[in-house]
Amino acid sequence: MKECTVETRPTQEVAQDKEGLMTMYNLGKNMAWLLRCIELSRQNGISVPQNKKLLTNFIR
Repeated sequence: MKECTVETRPTQEVAQDKEGLMTMYNLGKNMAWLLRCIELSRQNGISVPQNKKLLTNFIR
């Protein structure tokens, strides 16, 4: 039985998807940066913005 990963594609095929790998790499870097920004804002007393909520009922 061969090893399968993303969408049941063989590992070798996934490793050849350079664009997909770069996308995941960039996503990881961006998420790490965002988490650092959130942590720094907490340390410096900057609160998270509170958004207003508007509840609607689409069933009529």
